[in-house]
Amino acid sequence: MMVKVSSATLIGIDSYPVVVEVDVASGLPQFSTVGLPDTAVRESKDRIRAAIRNSGYSFPRNHVTVNLAPADIRKEGTGFDLPIALAILTAEGIVRGESAKEFMLMGELSLDGAVKGVNGVLSAAQLARDLNFRGLVVPAENASEAAMVKGIDVIAIETLPEIVEYFNGIREIHPAGTDSDSIWEKASPAGRDFLEIRGQDQAKRALEVAAAGGHNLLMIGSPGSGKTMLAQRLPSILPPLTFEEAVEITKIYSVAGLLDREEVLVGSRPFRAPHHTISDAGMVGGGQTPKPGEISLAHYGVLFLDELPEFRKNTLEALRQPLENGAVTITRASITASFPARFMLVAAMNPCPCGYHGDPARSCRCTPRQIRQYQARLSGPLLDRIDIHILVPSVGYRELTGPYNGESSEVIGRRVLRARKKQQERMAGSEALCNARLPDRQISEFCPLDNDSHRLIEMAMERLGLSARAFTRIVKVARTIADLEDCEAISACHVAEAISYRSLDSYRV
Repeated sequence: MMVKVSSATLIGIDSYPVVVEVDVASGLPQFSTVGLPDTAVRESKDRIRAAIRNSGYSFPRNHVTVNLAPADIRKEGTGFDLPIALAILTAEGIVRGESAKEFMLMGELSLDGAVKGVNGVLSAAQLARDLNFRGLVVPAENASEAAMVKGIDVIAIETLPEIVEYFNGIREIHPAGTDSDSIWEKASPAGRDFLEIRGQDQAKRALEVAAAGGHNLLMIGSPGSGKTMLAQRLPSILPPLTFEEAVEITKIYSVAGLLDREEVLVGSRPFRAPHHTISDAGMVGGGQTPKPGEISLAHYGVLFLDELPEFRKNTLEALRQPLENGAVTITRASITASFPARFMLVAAMNPCPCGYHGDPARSCRCTPRQIRQYQARLSGPLLDRIDIHILVPSVGYRELTGPYNGESSEVIGRRVLRARKKQQERMAGSEALCNARLPDRQISEFCPLDNDSHRLIEMAMERLGLSARAFTRIVKVARTIADLEDCEAISACHVAEAISYRSLDSYRV
């Protein structure tokens, strides 16, 4: 007897339908799985056999063939345990009726028949809704996540017998529900505040400009000058996430297996700070079955790279395409997966190997050649994609021991939000949501410059040897500065401040 049950597999952060076909035929006892299964899927036969027997049902002593269709897409993960087991029980006549065809199923089985949580349930729930399934059967620990999707019944189970009795009409299971509005209201913003930072007024201003326009930023300063502290507080002044953005981030974390089952929805902008020993695959994503990397986990948030020159050159160069396109595509022999990666890059570095080049209080021990070699670890194309370069000087004793006199994140955040709204109104109908993402073809339309501004940029390009990409970065940053000051036109003073944020172009030894 042949039985079909619906499930799903992940490609990137999206789910694609999979039909689990099970055929139980006469012959020697054997269990074979076809349809490009990975190791976890192939090993499911032992989990399924034990789960069925330990749940009080008989496992067929016949030839069992499982086909995961379409057969040309690689299937990975443990989420196929439950649909395969249910199909076998249906073929054996233990599950009666046709109601299982109205549902999509996902879940991992323990040897005792318990159903354990899996990754990517939010994406699968959206697929089930889009394909007009009546509902989705998931492990109980994934129920709140799946219930974020409206329009389908989410049936949460803890053991295999529960779903058998449900489809046989013996047990009643009410669809799981969750109050997405309440969860969204409780989502906590970033807790660190700009008010805690002493001094560094210029750096705080640069971070405000970066947040207002979504610009990438590089901080250069001696050890202990506060670069990491500044970066950690950047999410606190970014505009709040929209519900749609939060759902997209949650999908990424669910696929990566990093979603907190208690939190359900990622309500604050991510802040990712990988160590400089990270691999290329860890940064951009990868693996035999592609998984999201740090740049995707920082989607709609901040990717902070401390000690930037210490990262491997290949890893840094791999950032260039995602910084431009806001997405990364990973191709393998049998699969191509795309992950969103629309993040703000915030990086920090010392000016030299010892860290004290240009520091008025400490003498530098590095030779000019060592400094040039250290700074040369960052390629020109990568630096061109970083809009703002600033020097972060050491904080003096009086600033450290004096009173807090800066602005809070709440005050700065209101200015940032007002500037972002101006950009969205100006670029309505465009794919860009902030100045940093403004396409080059639209710069002349949204960022017109007067004669004084043109002359100022021309002088800067001649003296600093700036590239055409650096020119567009200066114009976009000037547009953001004008938005923060509620000015419709870009003036020479806005351009001058934007040029001052190209510190590294004039800082090289």
